[in-house]
Amino acid sequence: MNNQTTKIYSLGRNIFERRRECGYSQNKLAEILDISREHLAKIETAKRTLSLDLLINIADALKIKVRDLIDF
Repeated sequence: MNNQTTKIYSLGRNIFERRRECGYSQNKLAEILDISREHLAKIETAKRTLSLDLLINIADALKIKVRDLIDF
């Protein structure tokens, strides 16, 4: 696994962990973000990358700073 892939995996894992800490299901967070649950699942498992806009929206929905998600 190269460095970029590792970072994408870590980002997805951080989103997953923060989502769980907030008590959100994938369905609930996806609904808040106006994306499909499948899209969110692929982000969390590093099967899909995400835009900066979506990253900011995820951080806002989880009431954290973007840097908390990219701290790897």
